Amino acid sequence: MTAAPYPQLTRAETLLAPLAFVVLWSSAFIAARAGLPYASAVLFLGLRFSIAAAILLLVLWLWRRPGRWAGLPFRHLIVSGILINGLYLSGAYIALETISAATMALIGAFHPIVTTILGVRLLNEKIGLPQWLGLAIGLVGVILVVGPDSATGEEWRGLLFGAGGVLCLAGGTIYHRKFCRHLPIVPTNALQLSAAAVLCMVAAPVAGDFDLTLSATLVVTLLYLAVVVSIGAMALFILMLRHGTAGQVASNFYLTPGITAVMGWLVLDEGLDANGLAGLALASVGVWLANRRRGPS
Repeated sequence: MTAAPYPQLTRAETLLAPLAFVVLWSSAFIAARAGLPYASAVLFLGLRFSIAAAILLLVLWLWRRPGRWAGLPFRHLIVSGILINGLYLSGAYIALETISAATMALIGAFHPIVTTILGVRLLNEKIGLPQWLGLAIGLVGVILVVGPDSATGEEWRGLLFGAGGVLCLAGGTIYHRKFCRHLPIVPTNALQLSAAAVLCMVAAPVAGDFDLTLSATLVVTLLYLAVVVSIGAMALFILMLRHGTAGQVASNFYLTPGITAVMGWLVLDEGLDANGLAGLALASVGVWLANRRRGPS
C-alpha cells in the first residue's frame, strides 16, 4: 500500500508524545498487577485486546470512509500485532504473576538494547564498544534488582517469560517499522489488536488458563488497559514509529522502570531495597551507554 507522506510532528508534539507514552506504558504494569489476581494472565490479556479491538472496529464502522481497508497488508499487520501485543504482553503478564511491576518494567527497558542488536542483522545498524559496555552494565543491574533470593522456581520462571516477551517486542518493533510504518493508525491498531485478541482467546483454554473472578477491580483495570493503554499508548507508539527510527522509539522504554517503581510504591506498596536501587542506577547507566551514539529522539 502506498500512502501519502504524513506531516512532520511539531517540536511540542515531538516532546509530548514520548512523555505521554512512557507514563501510560508504565501505568500498564501497575494496572495489570492489580487486575491479575482476578483472572489468569492470558485470559485477562485476551479480554483486554477484545475490548480494545471492538471499540476501534466500531469507530471505523461509524467513520465509514471508503477504501479505509483497501491495500492494507493484512499478513504484516497480523504478524506485528501478534509479536508486539500478543506474545510480548503474554510473557509480561505471566511474569507479573511472580515478579514485581518494577522488575518487569526493568526487563522491558532492555527492549532498546535488544532492538539495537537485532538491528545489526536486520536493519544494517552498527554497534560500537559503548553499546556492548552498556549491555554488560545493564545486565549487572538486572541481577542486582532480582537479587540472590530470586534465583529459584517461580520468580525465575517469571523472569524468563518477561525476557522472552521483550524479544518478541523487539522483533515486532523492527517488523512494524519495516512493513507497516506508513499505514493509518486506527486501522493498523484495530487489526493488530484483533490478531492478538484471537491468539490469546484461543491460547487461554488450550493452556488451561481460564480462571476468572468478576470484581470491580477487574472491570476497572480491563477498561483502563483496553482504552487508555491498548488504544491510547499504542496509537502513540505507532505514531512515533512513523516519524522516528526503531531505535529512537525503543529508547523511550529506558524511562519506564523508574516511573513504574514510583507508581508501584504509591499504588501497590511495592518497594526496592538497596540492591534494587543500585540495580536501577546501573541499568540506567547501561541503557544510556547503549544509546549514546544515536541521534536525538
